[in-house]
Amino acid sequence: MASESMSQHGDHAHPETHAHHDTGSIKVFGFWVYLMSDLVIFGSLFATYAVLLRGTAGGPSGADIFDLPLILAGTFLLLISSFTYGMAVLAMTAEKVKQLSAWLIVTFLLGAGFIALEIYEFQHLIHEGYGPDRSAFLSAFFTLVGTHGLHVFFGLIWILVVLVQLKTKGLNDMTRPRILCLSLFWHFLDIVWICVFSFVYLMGVL
Repeated sequence: MASESMSQHGDHAHPETHAHHDTGSIKVFGFWVYLMSDLVIFGSLFATYAVLLRGTAGGPSGADIFDLPLILAGTFLLLISSFTYGMAVLAMTAEKVKQLSAWLIVTFLLGAGFIALEIYEFQHLIHEGYGPDRSAFLSAFFTLVGTHGLHVFFGLIWILVVLVQLKTKGLNDMTRPRILCLSLFWHFLDIVWICVFSFVYLMGVL
């Protein structure tokens, strides 16, 4: 009788476990689909920037306004944040919730530093009279870089939400897929920024 009871209990437990696993897999797959659509958006913005690159309307070009040391500092912050998020995922795999939260906090601080430098850059350019209304080139620049910055900002909000959920709910079948999806999102933003840094800033100062 005991073995039958255990067998029946096992029959009920396994489908529930598989259901949670399948739901998590579906969420991650759905997020991949979202990232592909986001990739199309960024591809369109890069193409628009390439077309409008020479449309300075007698105003400054990238070589005249880009502060490369400042952009390098922001780039290093974002790249390091990608590493720290990778450490967070490793901590999650090892079931170390405190380490996971600590790495997420470090990632948040690095991302916030990147956003702060980008806001400073935008404010400085606008103060100098080089706002998005100055030329087609600057409109494309602000749109492309600003769209990426907005994604990073949403990523920071997402990190805060995950930290709250880890504090209140712990590491469970609900929080794991969200952390994995956020990992995909964060690394995706790093890849996009490398393209922005190379195509917009490095080529702009040459």
